[in-house]
Formats: sequence, C-alpha cells, structure tokens
Amino acid sequence: METQDFFLRSGRLGFRLWREDDMDLAMSLWGDPKVTKLIVAPDRLTRDQVRQRLEHEICTQEEHGVQYWPFFMLPGGELAGCCGLRPYDIAKGVYEIGVHIRAPHWRKGLAREASLAVMDYGFNSLKATALFAGHNPNNQASRFLLTKLGFKFWREEFYEPTGLMHPSYLLKAEEYKALC
Repeated sequence: METQDFFLRSGRLGFRLWREDDMDLAMSLWGDPKVTKLIVAPDRLTRDQVRQRLEHEICTQEEHGVQYWPFFMLPGGELAGCCGLRPYDIAKGVYEIGVHIRAPHWRKGLAREASLAVMDYGFNSLKATALFAGHNPNNQASRFLLTKLGFKFWREEFYEPTGLMHPSYLLKAEEYKALC
C-alpha cells in the first residue's frame, strides 16, 4: 500500500478511495456475513451484490465527493474496514456517517477512531451542518458508539435493506465543536 494513496489518516489508520480493482477487498468486507448480518437482510451479500455496492461507493464519490472509504492499518496496510459519508440531505449540509469493521479487527477501538477521523473531515473539510447515523435495533455496539461520539437520538427511520425501523441520530456542527 502506497502511503501517498491515503487522503486521510488517524493514529492507526489510513483512508483512501475505493477503486474498480478493489473487488477482493470489498468481498473481504461486505462478503463476510459476520460484517453484514446487521446491515442487510438476509445477512449475506452475493458477489454480484458486493460488486454493486463497490460500484455504488465509487459513483457516490464521483457525484458527491464522499463514500464509505476503505481504511487500512498503519503500518502494514491490511484492510480493517470502511468508514465515511453519504449524502443524506445535501441541500441542508447533512451527511450520513457509517462504519463497517472486518471481524478480525472488532473490539480494538477502530470504529471509534475511524469515525472520529471522518467526523473531523465532515465538519471541518466539507463544512457539514450535521451528521446523521442510524443502526440496526439489534446492534447495541453501534448504539453505544454513537452516543459515545456525541450523537443524540433523533427518531426511528425505516431502513429498507434490513426491513426494520432503525434508531437514528444527529450530531449538529455546533454540538461537535463543543465536544472538541
């Protein structure tokens, strides 16, 4: 992994853009039912669905300048997961933040570290007015992470990929600045 590929870094992580030749990396993340069991229903994505997901991330970057960026361990360059932004309500400057961690990297604080780096990028580089986040109601680790990051419960929202109402949260720019 060339370090110059990283447009964003944190203490242990380097972030870069997804590329068309990243199918094997994408499969190691979204092709793992341990990762996707609370993200989609059923809990497994096919190779074609992972390819579509990868293509969607690349298109979102081209159209909006954001995606759920892959991040890699520093040093070593192993893919640990993805974390990034999606358009949520661009007219109001609101982006959705999300993080997916490969199972071998669970419980190491990487979701928090990656989220903090992306939050900083969203508020300081993109000048977001707020960040939105949601999680599967069965994912208590995500609930804990979001509240620890300063997000406040906003409402329940239907999330089509799981077919469930997901607790949803907001973190406004002024609240983020007060945390820093």
